[in-house]
This record gives sequence, structure tokens and C-alpha cells, in this order.
Amino acid sequence: ELFATFEKRPIAAASIAQVHFATVLDEEGREIEVAVKVLRPGIEAAFRRDLNLFYWLAENAERYLPAMERFRPVSVVRTFARIAEVEMDFRLEAAAASEFRENFASDATVKVPSVDWQRTGERVLTLERVSGTRIDDRAALAAMGHDVDEILRRASEHFFNQVFRDGYFHADMHAGNILVSSTGQFIALDFGIMGTLNDVDKNYLATNFLAFFQRDYKRVAEAHLEAGW
Repeated sequence: ELFATFEKRPIAAASIAQVHFATVLDEEGREIEVAVKVLRPGIEAAFRRDLNLFYWLAENAERYLPAMERFRPVSVVRTFARIAEVEMDFRLEAAAASEFRENFASDATVKVPSVDWQRTGERVLTLERVSGTRIDDRAALAAMGHDVDEILRRASEHFFNQVFRDGYFHADMHAGNILVSSTGQFIALDFGIMGTLNDVDKNYLATNFLAFFQRDYKRVAEAHLEAGW
């Protein structure tokens, strides 16, 4: 009922979800290509079982192994559980993709797929279908005529814009989540984990970067102390 066509075999699969290609019909009856991210069946129950085990192990580690207490294993598991909960609600990922897309709306060198909100919910995320070459496939990028050093320079620039300009950044930016189009456009994928920074965080990072570049390691230490670390 929701899709004109839907490929049963997933094009990609990860720990909690898999992606299928599909098509939808626009108002004039034309087929539009989309990518559909679907939560794996039973994954919530599987995560609950695993998390219960993790909490049991962490609590016992803190109770019976005093040397482990300084690593705060229960707190680590709690953080992991919070991130996993966010990742399994695709409405939050859709909202993140929309905000990220808005931040780069005026930058023609960055492509963020649009969200099909009519076909998106807690367990299903439908995005505009995009294609490109993985950013770590140097041979393919060179064969397409791209300057790899220039791609690296622009990729760094885009990430610094996310961090220092927007204070909102892609926090899962491995090579599988960044594609390069034939025209050299950067294509961002998978917005399940995003990070935010306030002005204090930005200042702390900027101070660290400058101090490292100047090899002023005393200033690095001072910045850590000033930030409460």
C-alpha cells in the first residue's frame, strides 16, 4: 500500500537495521526511487536481553572488583543503552537528517537525502535514494577524475563547519556513511548518532586545536583543567 515496488533483498544490513531499495509514486504517477531503512524484527527484545546481561556484569564488576570501579562500568552500560534507544527510533533519525540537511542547504558541495515523512515512523525510515562512491575507495575516486587530496581538504572543512559553525555534527562518520558523487558532491548517510556542542565546548576544542598546532602542551593541559576534566 505504501510503495509502488519494494526489493525484498536488502542492499545493506547492520546490527539493528537493514536497507531496501523501493519506489513510490508522486502526485503525477511517476516513480520516485527511495531507500527504506527497516528495524530488524525482534531487535528490541534482543537488546533488552543483552542489556540486562550487561547491567548484571557491570554491577557485579563494581561490587566484587574494586579496581574496576574507577571505570564506572554501570555508567558505561547506561550510556550505551541510551544511544541504542535513540538509534532504534527512526523518527529521531529522520529529524536529525532534516536538521542536518537544513544546515547545509546553501552548500551545493554537500548532499543530504530528504526524508519522506509520509512513509517514516518509529520502525521505518524512508529517504531519497542517493548513489556515490565510498570516500575511502581511493582507486575509484581517482578513476573518476577526483583529486583525492582536495576531497580530503573539503571533507575536513565540512566537518569543522558542523562542529564550529553549527554545533551539530555527524557522530558516526565512518567511510561507509560518506559517499562522493560523480560531480564531487559529498553525500552524508545514517543519522542515528549525532552530537551537539555549545559555545563552551566549541571554545574548549578550538583552544586545544590551536595549542596542539603550536605544540603548546602546557596550554592543552590548562584547557582540560578549565573545562573541568
